[in-house]
Amino acid sequence: MLINVGFYYRVKKGHEREFEEVAGKIFNQLRMTHPGFRDAKLYRNVNDPQDYLLFSEWDDLDSFKSFISSDAYRDAVSYGRTIIEGRPLHRIMQQVEQQ
Repeated sequence: MLINVGFYYRVKKGHEREFEEVAGKIFNQLRMTHPGFRDAKLYRNVNDPQDYLLFSEWDDLDSFKSFISSDAYRDAVSYGRTIIEGRPLHRIMQQVEQQ
């Protein structure tokens, strides 16, 4: 069952471009290395350029859990601590099947 994960980040001032570039690299790596990953998009708040939403799509919850237990995820989190303000918020949503 398709799931979507929203990662909400507040990036330290002056690191916005860096965050966007790293996110793009991570998206490309996920496409090549993590089965079950479908796509991701990065959004920036039009009223606050330090506020971001990273929206990702996964085949199922197990695929996403596999990613968040990987070394790649741990490395991204470790690096993120250097350019992210505070603690990010993550929300996992499951697609509702329409009848």
